[in-house]
Amino acid sequence: MSITSSTLTRGAGIAAALSGLIYIVIQFIHPADEVSSLTTQAWVTVHSLSFGMAVLGMVGLTGVYLRQVRQFGLLGLIGYAMFGLFFVLQSAFVFAEAFIAPLVVADAPQFAEDFVGLFGRHPAVTDLGPLAALPGVGGALYVIGALVFGISIIRARVLSRGAGILLIAAAAVTPVAGALLPHTLERMAAIPMGLALIWLGYSLWSDQRKSAGRSLSGESGSRLDRATTA
Repeated sequence: MSITSSTLTRGAGIAAALSGLIYIVIQFIHPADEVSSLTTQAWVTVHSLSFGMAVLGMVGLTGVYLRQVRQFGLLGLIGYAMFGLFFVLQSAFVFAEAFIAPLVVADAPQFAEDFVGLFGRHPAVTDLGPLAALPGVGGALYVIGALVFGISIIRARVLSRGAGILLIAAAAVTPVAGALLPHTLERMAAIPMGLALIWLGYSLWSDQRKSAGRSLSGESGSRLDRATTA
């Protein structure tokens, strides 16, 4: 099978959908963000999945952006840059949670607990330096980036507008859930975001499938016309 831009774009749609599915699943199996969890297999498994989710999310987001790059304009570029940077930071952080934090927990248990508790609202005892700003920066990139990206999808009128609306709603509900709910329930705010990514991935995949079908029909018609006039 030849590798074409349509094939790569459909692959990006699958990546976005898988990212959304993983994002939903891990909310139900995530162990507590505490030092006793770091040496368990569940911890490594969940954060390995989270790393895959972030990488797949970045691939999918790039495919969505490139499919609409002409219609997106500057606003879409800003949304893509912000939301994409969130996935980059997320991949780095969960990689460290999965494979670095368990290695230092024996020698520096307090640091390890403070590190993995950054997004769990645990007040840090040790000085984490610039890492302490990560929840605020990551949260802003997640919420604002998704809002702007969703608005750009609606304005572009290329992929599903419903997926863009759900992306906006998912971003908007996140700070509300963070302010009103305990962390264990706050995780459920990720479900609408996961569904939005799945919807976007399907929209991108089906759009490219239709485009490929139209191209094949056009080529067949052209060959038929040439054969008729020959």
